Amino acid sequence: MDVLNALVALSNFVLIPGIAYGSQLALGALGVTLIYGILRFSNFAHGDTMAFGTMVTILFTWWFQSMGISAGPLPTALLALPIGIVATMGLVVVTDRAVYRFYRAQKAKPVIFVMASLGVMFMINGLVRFIIGPGDQRFADGERFIIKARTFKQMTGLDEGLAIKTSQGITVVTAIIVVALLFWFLNKTRTGKSMRAYSDNEDLALLSGINPERVVTITWLIVAALATIAGTLYGLDKSFKPFTYFQLLLPIFAAAIVGGLGSPLGAIAGGFVIAMSEVTVTYAWKKVAGYLLPESLAPDGLAQLLSTDYKFAVSFAILVVVLLFKPTGIFKGKAV
Repeated sequence: MDVLNALVALSNFVLIPGIAYGSQLALGALGVTLIYGILRFSNFAHGDTMAFGTMVTILFTWWFQSMGISAGPLPTALLALPIGIVATMGLVVVTDRAVYRFYRAQKAKPVIFVMASLGVMFMINGLVRFIIGPGDQRFADGERFIIKARTFKQMTGLDEGLAIKTSQGITVVTAIIVVALLFWFLNKTRTGKSMRAYSDNEDLALLSGINPERVVTITWLIVAALATIAGTLYGLDKSFKPFTYFQLLLPIFAAAIVGGLGSPLGAIAGGFVIAMSEVTVTYAWKKVAGYLLPESLAPDGLAQLLSTDYKFAVSFAILVVVLLFKPTGIFKGKAV
């Protein structure tokens, strides 16, 4: 029984939150890796693009709620999500036309694009804070849990209760659907194949008659959808605060680089590596150890390696190690 209790506690506080967080990071890292693979630069505005899409989704969620429109047991935000995606698509296309296209025409170096993306990042960050405010915004409604701890205890007779939040279930299911659609699009459609060709060899793609501006626009539209979905799922699971999305840029970039920058498969793998590392290192293992170890060996303290305040330090440490010993990541990067 103690082993089962330990397994439930581990699932409750490490495995399930880690899988949900990993799915959110994977979707965010996919956006970063597509921009790098096709447009050849690291987009530092990605975290704030996520914040913008989530903000629009929240505003329309509140409006729907005030109108009495709901999705029943599911969060109303799922109804507002398509509007958030369309608004973010508009934002990134306008940003591309106003900022990045000029530098593409000049054949500017990647570092120039990175500097430009930093400027875009601060502009979007300021816009989001101005519209919705800098504080925490909660917008989750509907049923909070798929399985409640108390119900699980009654069903199994265990001391530990398993709780699965609705937002965690939605995150994992949505991530699977979105990733499957993206891989189908990249591998099976003509547009997806042209994007991959452009990523592999830009000059050869141009000679083949591929329209570069069309490829760039479609890439931005896909990235806008991924950013809004990832941001909304993260907001539903935790809460929405503009500065948190700015901070999320580090684990998202770490996920993309660990997996192999430019590799969609690597972005997914990297997302789960970073998420599970963060959750594992910041979890207090006292309860699990208490079930598995004899009483004489059970820890007196929390048995926590790092405080949750330092969870982003885990991402940074993994990022540095990967850059030092395997710069191309788990999967060979720099190609879509």
